[in-house]
Formats: sequence, structure tokens, C-alpha cells
Amino acid sequence: MLRVPTQEILLPLVKEKNIRLFIRREDTIHPLLSGNKYRKLKYNLEAAKEGGYSRLITFGGAFSNHITATAFAGKEQGFTTVGIIRGDELKDSWKLNPTLALASELGMQFKFVSREVYRTKNESNFTTQLLKEYGTSYILPEGGTNALAIKGCQEILTKEDAHFDVICSSVGTGGTLAGLIKASGPNQQILGFAALKGDFLQKDICSFVTKTNWELLTGYHFGGYAKISETLITFINDFKNETGISLDPVYTGKMMFGILDLVRSGFFKEGSKILAIHTGGLQGINGMNQYLKKKELPLIEL
Repeated sequence: MLRVPTQEILLPLVKEKNIRLFIRREDTIHPLLSGNKYRKLKYNLEAAKEGGYSRLITFGGAFSNHITATAFAGKEQGFTTVGIIRGDELKDSWKLNPTLALASELGMQFKFVSREVYRTKNESNFTTQLLKEYGTSYILPEGGTNALAIKGCQEILTKEDAHFDVICSSVGTGGTLAGLIKASGPNQQILGFAALKGDFLQKDICSFVTKTNWELLTGYHFGGYAKISETLITFINDFKNETGISLDPVYTGKMMFGILDLVRSGFFKEGSKILAIHTGGLQGINGMNQYLKKKELPLIEL
């Protein structure tokens, strides 16, 4: 069983509100194959091997942690990898993107498609065309979320975590949150912090779980996936300086900002023990800093 460290967050605000806040350091599993990406790929890679597949095809955007994780895992385990990348404007400039450049170094081939075409990625015609173009392949969905990914994410929680009252996670495609809900105890509350706008995630998560001890919070997305504000940058940098823990701007930074905002507002009962899941994603900071530099905004400290 993989053992991941859990670190208590000792901030004055938390102590003042008589709350105990801990973070599960899934980001320490591996620099590239870390956090929920390790969990989501674990059983999918086993299934691909058992099925005799030699190629993985998956989907993602310009800063996708899932793209680099799949590229790394493919190289390590002997799969060729193909990334279907959202945004055909990247076709001529992807080498300047740290995430895509790294995935390419790890052996991943790219197919760049327009955002309009990308929206059809789950349709059978799109899948048929991909298999016709690349041959027999194991197809991983965007973000890696499927039943096997959720099975892997259930392993984030252990029996020793039963004393936590609240479990928190950032939410992209909903797979990690679904796994946590499935693994949670009857007296635990599961909170998901949506990283993007839209209420479709609620429906997606409901398709995987039957428990009702969870809530999706949609007020801390900061505009969506690739959106960021100076407020969030300052928070991430201050958190790193105070705790020594790096947060990424797409997922965990938003989650932790939300948790501490809820602590400040009295959302949690006095004496609550909260466990926040650090889902990794730190590789995306380099790419985001390129974007911030162009916008003449402060950079995220590494």
C-alpha cells in the first residue's frame, strides 16, 4: 500500500477558529506522475496491459497535468502515447509551451484540433476516426476519469482517515471527488471545489455515486481552468511562504483559498478536523508563469 505523508497546516486563522486542518501530500508521489493522476492511471494502465494494447490515446489542453502524466507513464511502461490537444492554434507554437514540450520529450505525439472539434471528443464518430488513424488503442478520457480511475482515487483515503470530519478536494472532471465519496465514512462530509464554471459537474459526479454526503462548491473557480487573478497568485505565494507547500493555480490553489475562506466565515463547526487532498499538478506552474509574464502579473513562486 502506497503511504503518502499528511501535514498539518498551522495557520493563525485555523487556530483562532479552533479548527484542525491537514493536507494529504499526494503531490509528493512523483514530480510528473503525482496526485490524482497516479491514482487515475493505476488501474487503467493495468487494464491496457491486460488487454494487450501498445498505444494510449488521451485528451487535454495546453497546461494539462493529465497529458504529461500519461506521457510519462507511457514511456515508463512501454506504451506509445498520443495526445489530442484542444486548440489548433497551438500547432505552430507548442514547443514554447513547457507542458507540451515535456510531453513530447517523453515520446507523446500530438494531434491538435479546434475547440469546436474537441467538444465532439466523446462522440462515437470521433472515436472511430481516431482508431482508424492510429490503429488499435486504449483510449483514456479527458482528465483520465472513468470507473477504473475512480477505483484508484478511492485508495487516497485509508481506514486511518476515519477521524476526519471533512474531506476536501479540487474538482476538474469529478473522478477524484467520486472516488473520495465512495471511500468516505457515513459521518464524513465531502466537499468539492470546482475549478471551472458550469453546473454540469454535479450531474457527472451523480452518475458515479449514490451517497449524498457531499457538496460541490462552485464559488471558487476564479473564472475557469486557465483563468487566474492577482488575488489568487498572492494567496498561493503567501501560502508557500507560510507552510512550505506549493499549490498549483488551476486546482489546489483554488481549493485551499476556498477552504480558508470558509474557515474565516464560520462554515465549519468548531473543533472540526479537515483533510484537504493535494492532487499535484505542480508541473503546470512553469507554463502559467509564461502566461503571467505576458500579462505583466506577479509570478507564482516555485
